[in-house]
Amino acid sequence: MLNITTFLDANARRLGKPVFYCPERGTWYNSAEVLAIASEMARALQERGIRKGNRVALYLDSSPEYLFAYFAIWRIGAVAVPCNRVYTGDELAYLVRDSGASLVVTDPAGAELLASLPVPVPAYVPGDIESWRGAPVLPPENTDFDDLCQLQYTSGTTGQPKGAMLTHGNWLAAIHNECDVLDCRQTDTYLGIYPMGHVGLSWGIAAMRAGALYVMMARYKLAPYLDLCRTHRVTLLAGMPPVIHTLLSQPSPATEDALSTVRGIISGGGPLHDGVWKQWHERFHIPVLNAYGLSETIVIGTGTVIRPEDYATADRFQSVGHPVCFSEVKIVDELDPAAEKPCGEAGEIALRGPAVAKGYWNRPEATAENFLPDGWFLTGDVGYLDADNRLFITDRKKDMIVFSGWKVYPTEVEDALLRHPGVAEIAVFGTEDEHSGELVAAAVVWREGWNAESADDLTAYAKAHLAPYKVPRKIFTLDALPRVNGWKLLRRDLRARFR
Repeated sequence: MLNITTFLDANARRLGKPVFYCPERGTWYNSAEVLAIASEMARALQERGIRKGNRVALYLDSSPEYLFAYFAIWRIGAVAVPCNRVYTGDELAYLVRDSGASLVVTDPAGAELLASLPVPVPAYVPGDIESWRGAPVLPPENTDFDDLCQLQYTSGTTGQPKGAMLTHGNWLAAIHNECDVLDCRQTDTYLGIYPMGHVGLSWGIAAMRAGALYVMMARYKLAPYLDLCRTHRVTLLAGMPPVIHTLLSQPSPATEDALSTVRGIISGGGPLHDGVWKQWHERFHIPVLNAYGLSETIVIGTGTVIRPEDYATADRFQSVGHPVCFSEVKIVDELDPAAEKPCGEAGEIALRGPAVAKGYWNRPEATAENFLPDGWFLTGDVGYLDADNRLFITDRKKDMIVFSGWKVYPTEVEDALLRHPGVAEIAVFGTEDEHSGELVAAAVVWREGWNAESADDLTAYAKAHLAPYKVPRKIFTLDALPRVNGWKLLRRDLRARFR
């Protein structure tokens, strides 16, 4: 048997200290209370007919309810389908339909939205979870390493998001590797900023597994971020390139004082430019754990990372490091994955290890294309390995845009914006941005009667139909889109032209 929530049972028996704190509410939880609340929520799910294998969507702001809902769903052997609370009704309806969710755990506003959608799925709004702290423990469902516990939706270049099938065993590997990379101990305090609908939540769950304190920020804001670091003497810090870039711009010595107890900061989700990394290293002397992984690998459940011990030789700051425990990495030919590339030569990055998803939910062709029979997962990213087996990311095989750690897929955005009455043609692409990694941009060919002055109207339309991070920040007007022989769109030309 392997049910990932059983670490809560072990910790509840031996730890009395707080392991989770929600600053927005001022509420603390120890391991026994987390287990009790998750057990009571699991019973509520069972009362609503949820059984092993059923899919349950989560549509909440980052909150204690979101975290405890994961544990409750996993506890009874059901499958979590995390959704971003900023998703529009159309986006939520798609995930509910595609996953075959039987229930949506949400808040009152989310329940109202769900009721307006053409999906006959009931909502469950948790009650007063604080009253559940002493609830009896619900025994875990008998689940195995390969039993599904999550569908993590990640888009593809063909348009609609795909559900990566993650298992209890995948999560076990992820938690193990993240504890190992963080060198996490009971005396640590981890400040998490990743939304709970994102696999970056795994860092917080790993901290709880180690008995450390996970301090959750529902939304990243600089001033509270620094205040929490200072007040709680944070030792392990969640970050990403835009956060690190912003911290570098803050005045001394107040910023150094706030970060004085930090012994490691996580980065990932996009390139951390070598100049920024070097400035950070020289100013703060805090190691950057620059990690590489994907939704399909639960971040670094199977992936690579630069660790503090690598700093003596990591003079190329854009490296994302070596494989983590149990993981393998190789570079293959982009057209022939059976052909491995030699040291120093770029190609598609392939990963293999215990956290690689089983495939894509109800997508046999996409699964066969990306998940090879011998266990290797083709990431779609391009890079190379140096003589010390350090991985460097150089490009992307696909046209994915990474905006502040969020993956944005052009086709999905284009499909939404082509419904605007003024758009004849549109191409979405990324432009480099030192702060956010990339910005979402769009090149538009307007219909008759519309022109460049219509860009504000298109932006408003995008905000109504897409999550905020998918909305183009820049809109360019063209007479025609660049194409090969009049048909194949050249996004690379657009990226170069509007760099």
